[in-house]
Amino acid sequence: MLSFVTRGLTAGPRLLLLPALLLGSSALAQVAPTLPPPSAPPGLKEGLKTYLSPDSTTFLKLNFLAQTWARFNESNPGTTVNGQLERHTTDVGIRRLRLVLSGQLTPRLFLFLQFGQNNFSYLSTRKTGAFFHDATADYAIVKKKLSLGIGLNGWNGPSRYANSSTASILGLDLPIFQEATNDVNDQFLRRMGVYAKGKLGKLDYRVSVGQPFVTQTATAVPDPISQNSTYSTRNPHAVVHSYFMYQFLDQESNAGAGNAGTYLGKKRLFNLGAGLVRQGEAMWRRGPAGDTITQALTLWAVDAFYDAPVNAAKGTAITAYGGYYRYDFGPGYIRNVGAMNPANGVRAGQGSFNGPGNNVPLLGTGHTLYAQAGYLLRQNLLGSLGTLQPYAQGQWSKYDRLADPLMVFDVGVNWLILGNLSKLSFNYQNRPVFTTQANGDVTATDRRGEYVMQYQVAF
Repeated sequence: MLSFVTRGLTAGPRLLLLPALLLGSSALAQVAPTLPPPSAPPGLKEGLKTYLSPDSTTFLKLNFLAQTWARFNESNPGTTVNGQLERHTTDVGIRRLRLVLSGQLTPRLFLFLQFGQNNFSYLSTRKTGAFFHDATADYAIVKKKLSLGIGLNGWNGPSRYANSSTASILGLDLPIFQEATNDVNDQFLRRMGVYAKGKLGKLDYRVSVGQPFVTQTATAVPDPISQNSTYSTRNPHAVVHSYFMYQFLDQESNAGAGNAGTYLGKKRLFNLGAGLVRQGEAMWRRGPAGDTITQALTLWAVDAFYDAPVNAAKGTAITAYGGYYRYDFGPGYIRNVGAMNPANGVRAGQGSFNGPGNNVPLLGTGHTLYAQAGYLLRQNLLGSLGTLQPYAQGQWSKYDRLADPLMVFDVGVNWLILGNLSKLSFNYQNRPVFTTQANGDVTATDRRGEYVMQYQVAF
């Protein structure tokens, strides 16, 4: 894999022109036949699938996903890479790599295994990064209505994208703030536990009870206890996740925990959702008298999802999602996050509250509003090279620790060469830079941008 740091980035699109062929006045005009919409090879439409019974009710299936980024990032103030100041960086990295084995082994027994790696870049430790995301089995007590499962699982709340089907993301990346505890006391949003899921009429539900990992085994060292709330290093209490969706129109599958980002006009959906996450004594802080104060972690959210064709004959469709999120990690909690951060340090005295690279305080105690929308243009807009899907998304958060609201927005376009099987995405993200003032206030003082091109292969 090739990755590097440089001082600039240039690119230029190619434009293909098809000249018309003029025939003699006595010749008939030839009209090119309408091309069928590009589609995946029949053997890959549902992954590599092998049926185990003559009636096709039992099967084993293998799926694959690779998302690779080429990126230019305007660094946060004082950013360094291995001690060297870098005003901006350019890198290539594997954002996600997945292999999924799933199967309906009997009419009631379902197996789900997912293995892969995230954020493999030029700064990554080599040959150590792949791990199991999921290892679960569930049994249908009452078919469709109630299944009980156990294992390393991500049946999460409190919102739709607390666990996502990453192959069908609308934007370049997930709304990371919805992955609220990612890698602090879980393994990429998964933990050992039990879960129940099913459908009661049009109500889709999931409830799980899990044992969080101890924070001392997290990839990042836990913050020391202070007057601002942080995760406790004491032995963890169980965590309860729940999420409920009322699906007014078509129904979504709940065979796996991940929720789709867009169906590309193949369904007509309108869902309203709500969820709750709670873990007792998950957080602690230092009290005024030097005592230790513990409190529960409580997250709740309400959201709405709409995905439907606009003109079925032309293949156009719209996708929209939005929600309100109330997170309580305790007073003063904040967490800086940078997706596949291209930097690893800050020059002393020159940094910001954000930290290095593309870090931004996406998570904290407070309120968040989020919305995204995309429009799928007509089939064969680019002939045999597929079509386009422009989109936009934005996060507005008011966190206790920050004196100013957080506003992050993305705009981009998906080039759906072969649906989600072969997809090229272009995205621009704009984020705030926060600075700690002399009086202790953390205020927004600047903004930075990030440009990403992603190629996805998925089946």
